[in-house]
Amino acid sequence: MGKREDMWGQLDQPVDVLVIGGGITGSGIARDAARRGLKVAVVEQRDLAFGTSSRSSKLVHGGLRYLESYEFSLVFESVSERRVLMDLAPHLVNPLGFLFPVYKGARQSLFVINAGMWLYDGLSLFRSPKIHKKLKPKEVAELEPAVKQEGLKGAPLYYDCSTDDARLTIETALDAVQHGAVVATYARVESFLKDDNGRIQGAVVKCQTSGQLKEVRASVVVNATGPWTDKTMAMSGTRKGNLLRPTKGVHIVVEFDKLPIQHAVVCFHPTDERVLFALPWGDRTYIGTTDTDYDGDEADVAATLEDVDYLIAASNSYFPDHVVGRSDVIATWAGLRPLIAPPSSEGDAEDGGEVSESKVSREHQILVGQDGLITIAGGKLTTYRKMAAELVDTAVDLLRLMGKLPGKLTAAETDKHPLPGGVGWPADDDHAKVTALVVQAGRSSLTADTARFLADTYGMRALELAKRCAADPSLAKPLIPGRLEIVAQVDWALEQELAHSLSDVLTRRTQLFYKDTDQGLGCAEAVAARMAAQLGWDEARVAAELASYRDDVARSRAWRASL
Repeated sequence: MGKREDMWGQLDQPVDVLVIGGGITGSGIARDAARRGLKVAVVEQRDLAFGTSSRSSKLVHGGLRYLESYEFSLVFESVSERRVLMDLAPHLVNPLGFLFPVYKGARQSLFVINAGMWLYDGLSLFRSPKIHKKLKPKEVAELEPAVKQEGLKGAPLYYDCSTDDARLTIETALDAVQHGAVVATYARVESFLKDDNGRIQGAVVKCQTSGQLKEVRASVVVNATGPWTDKTMAMSGTRKGNLLRPTKGVHIVVEFDKLPIQHAVVCFHPTDERVLFALPWGDRTYIGTTDTDYDGDEADVAATLEDVDYLIAASNSYFPDHVVGRSDVIATWAGLRPLIAPPSSEGDAEDGGEVSESKVSREHQILVGQDGLITIAGGKLTTYRKMAAELVDTAVDLLRLMGKLPGKLTAAETDKHPLPGGVGWPADDDHAKVTALVVQAGRSSLTADTARFLADTYGMRALELAKRCAADPSLAKPLIPGRLEIVAQVDWALEQELAHSLSDVLTRRTQLFYKDTDQGLGCAEAVAARMAAQLGWDEARVAAELASYRDDVARSRAWRASL
């Protein structure tokens, strides 16, 4: 079901909807459309979640800070979707407490912030994971001793959710595949196919590894390419100027022992008062994000020394007894927010004008071009499901107008059906219960910690991985000594999750790229050899995969070159 080569092989038949882009939005569109009964194909030039969708702050949240700009509808939609995603992917979307320290001289008083908390809980219809609390400085010191006490007036504690953004995307795409969609990665759109009237009827797609070209005929084509939106629209030749104002967001990763926090901590940067977070991440802590305009290569975005120092300064301001230095940074990631460019003060809608990066709206837009190309741009991870439903509604209307609607469609009900790993998850959200089932299925091949890790990563599908380990205990061997990631995950990624490259496995399927102190380099050769045996790679392909992965790691560390 989840092999990339099988997907490429199926990319021959005409479809109702061709989606360009395999990020969270494109995957969500494919899932919604396939569940309605439409024939769908997705083409992605790299891996699922290669771009923005694996480089976010890894949060499913309502956007508390949007209250300050009175974006109440966005907050209401976001907190509503947060609740839905907790039910759809309970293994991936988990409650996380957010501590909001307020100090003397703060931009907003503690009273105003607490009032905002009540509004935030109210917009969620009081269905947040937990209702917020108002903590006194002494209570903050007990709860999070790392937080600076000097000048602290108090700290509301509210709740949003953390997630694995790449896995949320992958499981959304896999659900689409289960309902008949073809999801082809490493398939780049080279040009559009048009009829005599200039309307798009499909695309010419190139396999990024073999060079083979295919014509994919489609009644409707959707542009869901995130930061590549403008380039995709330009390919159709019907739009001038840019729709987007992309901004770069950078995160840094340090060891948990270096910055030991149990809750997400909301920080205002000491120099410009931008909001960022310090977030617990298992045996790691990460800090982010920056928010700066970006006009470079979308595939080559990376942290700079200035970005890293900016985040370190914020961390050290809030956690003075746990000073982080440049040498403590294990990994970085940088992603682009595909934000809609606001009109400037001169009225030029193509220009970002004088609006600061952090104030650019996170709302989305759906545009239908004269050539029939449907483009979706903007938006945020948390609301991807609703954005997808709105887009598919637009596509269905267009199909109906063209007389190409394929009979009666069913209701997608994407808010009611869990993602693959959530099927059968306990109604009481008891992770320990699932862990016990994984231990039992593994028949002593897995430790309790590894079983919990697999349960939290794969949900109920972890039982199948455990059974594989029971049949062949060598599959339970850690990829890196002392870490929880195991050999079975490599095979599973290739067979079930459309992985096609070494980076797919080490970056987006296991996250060793971010969490291992050497970013997975220590196991890269062994993983590449295992993949070669299963995928038939020759020595040249293995060398190319290793070189490509090392380049990815080097890009993550490129900021060090300025030291």
